[in-house]
Amino acid sequence: MRLPRLLCTAGVVVLSAAGLALGGAVASSASTADTYPVTSNLAEGVAQSASDPAAPPPGVNVSGCQPSSAHPIPVVLVDGTFANMTDDWSGLGPVLANAGYCVYSTPLGAPSNSLIQTTGPAADSAQELASFVDSVLSETGAGQVDLVGHSQGGMLSEYYTKVLGGAAKVHTLVGLSPTTHGTTLDGLGTLAQAFPGGSQIVGTACPACADQLTGSTVIQTLDNGAIAQSGVNYTIIETRNETVVTPAGSSFINEPGVTNEWVQDSCASDTVDHASLPYDKTVQLLTENALDPGDPQAVTC
Repeated sequence: MRLPRLLCTAGVVVLSAAGLALGGAVASSASTADTYPVTSNLAEGVAQSASDPAAPPPGVNVSGCQPSSAHPIPVVLVDGTFANMTDDWSGLGPVLANAGYCVYSTPLGAPSNSLIQTTGPAADSAQELASFVDSVLSETGAGQVDLVGHSQGGMLSEYYTKVLGGAAKVHTLVGLSPTTHGTTLDGLGTLAQAFPGGSQIVGTACPACADQLTGSTVIQTLDNGAIAQSGVNYTIIETRNETVVTPAGSSFINEPGVTNEWVQDSCASDTVDHASLPYDKTVQLLTENALDPGDPQAVTC
């Protein structure tokens, strides 16, 4: 399988191709351990990604993973702007794998060895996501995937499901503060500060930044008509301490059948910010409950 890649250098975006096989170099080896180690915070995730940004977190992209009867739908994690698989998903990825899910992710919008990823044109990244979903379905034999997207990753999941016609292949979509209706350049600048080198490319080599601004063509296309698609279960999780996708609450899809949840409604003392959502234990439990609503877990602070 070959997926398109977007090379972002000095403000120039060049289309290239790079091979990515689920059982290849970026795939984790199958583990005999009962659990995968879970990283506790974003700073640790960023530090871990520095040595090999193309490497998935523990439990993610495990070659030969077969969905279980308890969790028959594979989960695809979709990175946010400036993030790669390791720094975005070293918290939630292993948590889901330890719960028995087959979990997958892929580099988007930049070369796989780049520390800063998910910066290429959003529409192209959504096409990459579409190709990756097809590869996961082929690898696992499943008929659908669950999508969990953080920030831009949530918006790309919504865009793929609606604009690219992916709804039939998606069972559940969980957005962690997605840029559903866009945000401001100031908000993206705030996000960039969480990633080494991120601030240097805002507005120069980050087409995805422009694509997420309120009123952009991408956002207008997504927001034109209903966003939620028939047959897909939507949960949007947002923090009241939001400084990136502003104003807080603008991630929500206010349409019938969509579950919109404030983190602080489950844990009033939770101070999680935008960038750290995948590492927050309350968010992790809310995500698991969205993926498996028939077996909900109590959310405690």
